[in-house]
Parts: sequence; structure tokens; C-alpha cells
Amino acid sequence: MDVWESKVTRIARVLLFAVVFSARVQAQETSRWTFDGTIHNNSLAISPDERTAVVSYSERPDVIVYDLESKKARGVLNGFVTPRNILFEPTGRFFYISDSSLGLVEKVDASSLKTLENIAAGAGAFGTTISKDGLTLYVNNEAASTVTVYDLPSGRPVAVIPGFAQPRQGVRLSPDGSVLYVTNFLGDKIVMVDVATRKINGEIKGFNKIRAISITRDGKTLFAGNSGTNSVAVVDIPSRAIIKQIPVGHDPYGAALSPDERFVYSGNLADNSLSAIALPSLKVVGTVTGFNEPRQAIVDRSEQAQWPEQVRSHAIAVRQRLAESEEPAQRRDDGRMVKRVGRRAEGDPGRRRPDVPPRGEPHCRRVAAHVVRRLPNDCGRGCARRRG
Repeated sequence: MDVWESKVTRIARVLLFAVVFSARVQAQETSRWTFDGTIHNNSLAISPDERTAVVSYSERPDVIVYDLESKKARGVLNGFVTPRNILFEPTGRFFYISDSSLGLVEKVDASSLKTLENIAAGAGAFGTTISKDGLTLYVNNEAASTVTVYDLPSGRPVAVIPGFAQPRQGVRLSPDGSVLYVTNFLGDKIVMVDVATRKINGEIKGFNKIRAISITRDGKTLFAGNSGTNSVAVVDIPSRAIIKQIPVGHDPYGAALSPDERFVYSGNLADNSLSAIALPSLKVVGTVTGFNEPRQAIVDRSEQAQWPEQVRSHAIAVRQRLAESEEPAQRRDDGRMVKRVGRRAEGDPGRRRPDVPPRGEPHCRRVAAHVVRRLPNDCGRGCARRRG
């Protein structure tokens, strides 16, 4: 009996070890590897004709493309790890998606949603901006603390500009294209780069947890979200000085300037609100509540004449956090992490067919940014549009 019990015990231990080992291996295989996953951000881009929105959340491996006229998802682009920034080129024919873990910027055809090119940018590739002629791309690298300049016709880097302090998503060109403004997460400052010489020629300091920035058409005024002081900073660019701090909601991420330059909008993450600042008075004239962790806003041109009286029906796209994914990420043959959602294009293990909408929850609850351009009121609990 003792011998038999001993054998049973040994077999049980072996089986237990096998189960535990298998579970650990499976967990390792399905765990989500990232290069800089502790940094969380969302991205939203609207095409120049305001018919298409592309949205991402850095904790998801997919990027969702919306048709704004039908208010439906056109498709889902898979195969990303930490998508960081989305940017349309001036004609709207293509858009670019940076991924800091994959170390690339992916060029996508806006019509077919097919990848046309992968531009090597190095691990840490983050914020992007493009010249008005669509020929030059600037890419922040938060890991290397550099900005790389790319010639887009050739897809090759032409310069690497050092001297930054963890530049993330914030990067803008002046309206005349002569100055590049780069926000620095470390040091809370904006570094100015002469585009012609590709050298740093100045700094603007005094921010507190600087977030998004926007610049007026005359190139004289810059607005910056200050989440550390719950304010939007107003910068006089010629003097390189902050001239006013406008109190807004708690933890502001946005500083979106409307196309007619009558308002600046701040998405306030911590108190789920959106503040509207009138120009040139620089006073908050309205606050919209009922959002779910709003970040930055994008304002379209179609309904400006009605503002701010009908602020609740503004054509605003607000970035929002995404609910936890129901399905674990899987690893592709090439090592990239990809969420297997729906049917895939034939012969392509990592790219989902663009005509197949995401399954599961309503589309407005499955993306990192919710487009609030006349969305129906019953689009789900996660929608950004205020009810009531």
C-alpha cells in the first residue's frame, strides 16, 4: 500500500508540475510585450475632407478606421503593439501610424487601408508631424530624446536632431513651416527648432506637465494644456513667455484651436469635462460634462456658426480611454503582437479585412477615441457625447 501510494503521489506531482509549467508557458506566449508600455496615450486623426477618422489606444494592438458620414467602422488594422500617433498627409490619400514598440511609422492607403510602406524609426518612435507640402515627416523619439527628419518621397531619414528630453506626442510646425515646436515630457518645456538649419534655437519654459499644443495662424500665440496646474497656458511666441494661465477642469490634456480661431477646447481627463475658452477674451465660456476621461479634441468646420450657444452639439471628436479587451493578444510568426478579431485578409495573417467590422460590443465602445460628430444618443455607455 505504501509503495502504491508513493507511486500515486509521484505521478500526481508530475502531473501538477506539467499543468503549472504549461500554464506558465501559455501565459508567457500570450503576454503582451511592449517597449515602453508604461506610457499610455490615445491618438485620433481626421482626414482633410472630414469623412474619415482613424483612432488608436496604446494598450491595444489594433487601429480602427471610421466613416464619419455613415458613423460606422470601415475596418480594423491589426499587428501593432503600442500605436502612438496617427497623422494624415495634406491630400488625405494616406495616413501614418507610429508604433514605439515596433520602432516604425506605417504608411497606409486611406482608400484601400493597405500598408504601403514601413518607415524604420527606432524603438521609442512617438509623436509625428508633416510639412504642408507633404514631403517631410518629423518623428519624436521618446527613448533616444531625438527628432528624426524623413524625406517622404524616398522614405529615408535625412537628419537626426538631438538635445531633447523625452519628446512624446507633442510636436507641431509653425504655420509658415519655419519652426518646429517639440514638447518635452522631462523638463516641462517646448524646444524650438529652426527647420532650415535643423538646429535647436530656443526654449519656452514654465509649464507643469505639459500636454497638447496648438498655434494660431499668425504664428504669434501658442496654447498648451497644463495638467499639473489644471490650466491652459497662453504663450506669446515672439517673447517666448507664458503670458496667462487659464483655469479649466482637472487634469487638462487638450488645447485644440477651432479653425476660425474663436475658441480653444480643453479635454479634462480627471473630471470628465470639456472646457471652451473664447478668444480673444481668454475666458472659459462653457463647460460640457458627461464624458469618460476625455483627452484632446478635434473641431471640424461644419457647425462653427452655432458655437458656443449649441456647445453640446459641436462636431467634436474626443479621445477617450478604451475598456479592457476581452481577447488576449497573440503573437504573429514575425513576433508582432496582434489581436485576432474577425476574418483576416487571405494570405495575410496580421491584417484584418477592411470590410469586416469589429465584433462584440458596439463600435463606439471598442475604440480608443470616440467620434462625436452627430453620433446617435443611444450609441452606448462608453460614448463621449453628453446625454440629456
